[in-house]
Amino acid sequence: MPAHGDLVELRLGPQRAWMVCHPELVHQVLMDPGTFDKGGPLYDRLGKLMGDGLVTCRQDTHRRKRRLLQPDFRPSRIARYTDLIVDEAEAACQDWRAGREVPVSAAMMALTTRAISRVLLSDSLDATTTAEVRDCLTVIVRGLFVRTIVPVDGLFRIPTPANRRYRRAVERMHAIIATAIAGRGGSAPRDDVLGTLLSAGREDGTPSSTAQEVHDHLVTLLLTGVEAPALCLTDAFGLLARHPEAEGRLHAEVDAVLDGRARPGPDDLPRLVYTRSVISETLRHTSPGWLFTRITTAETELAGRRLPRGATVLYSPYLLHHSPGTFPDPERFLPERWLPGRATAEQRRATMPFSAGSRKCLGDAFSMAETTLALATIAGRWRLHHLPGRDERQRPAITLGQRSLVMSCEPRSRRSRPAHADIVEVPGSPRAGGDNADHA
Repeated sequence: MPAHGDLVELRLGPQRAWMVCHPELVHQVLMDPGTFDKGGPLYDRLGKLMGDGLVTCRQDTHRRKRRLLQPDFRPSRIARYTDLIVDEAEAACQDWRAGREVPVSAAMMALTTRAISRVLLSDSLDATTTAEVRDCLTVIVRGLFVRTIVPVDGLFRIPTPANRRYRRAVERMHAIIATAIAGRGGSAPRDDVLGTLLSAGREDGTPSSTAQEVHDHLVTLLLTGVEAPALCLTDAFGLLARHPEAEGRLHAEVDAVLDGRARPGPDDLPRLVYTRSVISETLRHTSPGWLFTRITTAETELAGRRLPRGATVLYSPYLLHHSPGTFPDPERFLPERWLPGRATAEQRRATMPFSAGSRKCLGDAFSMAETTLALATIAGRWRLHHLPGRDERQRPAITLGQRSLVMSCEPRSRRSRPAHADIVEVPGSPRAGGDNADHA
């Protein structure tokens, strides 16, 4: 049970904040978004970039915005995205050659950028523009972190090279989205997120979203749908290369499930149980979303302490996921933790890579399917190795993960249904936490 010491007061210069260090207290915060609303330095900066989208909006408008977007991200629609995801995973590694060095981080960023762009905008972005989006996002994520931890706006108005790069990236990102929206004028409805936003209407026939809201939704979903899954995939390959037993079991499952086929299909996703467990353990071990804030909307009590209105409350999925009281040997990469029946209720509740409550990430099911299918597709073809002497430290920014991982690749020869596959087939394996990353 939470104790008084599980809510730690922090002094940030003249400001005070409270860090929530126990999973039950974190759930208390997340399940009461009316009292603990989105806010704080992180969301203030994100708001300037994303507008009033699903991530940054206040609780009083959140439900309407989420209900508008929810149909495109329901689990029942995930099967429709399978071929799209697998296509992009194949494209990400099609130019790899045996024994060559491959830019894993860049390849995974390209994969997830193309995948989410197609979900949001169908084929509205050509290859050159998609690459621009990827490059803009890289600059924006780096710049956002600095702007969050250094609360002096004047510093970022100075025309330094870094500030100019950030400003150009933000302007270009918004211009790309605006052009994509304008290109739909008068055209037939499309079965994508932009199509949903443009065709939605209330019962009285008035639009459910203004033009600015449509723009903000797309920018938000693009920003949140690219880097976090790319970092997860990058870290998964990096961890597997250091844990050959887990890597071997992954390869055995992929070979058995595909049974000689070149690519997974919609019916294979529930059978990729160990593959999904690798993703779940990667999200526990190195959750891309590592620190989030809330702001109290009224005076309240938490863990026996009185918090004033406007207090900043922080929580860290990374801290919760690495608690030795919840996860024995927490630094160890052990996908078996997430096989059916292995994780305890306490561990599931403490693991929240996608947040919890009504602001739980809208795209959690899509993200799990995307990373599982991409991992299976690439691991079915290639084995990756670390290069000696490379600095592979994780550097925190708005998200956490390896952003410049380069590895060498070795082609794999698949075998049909290996005898040692040890495959667990269930109708659907559980997601870690069941509850990114705080994106909705």
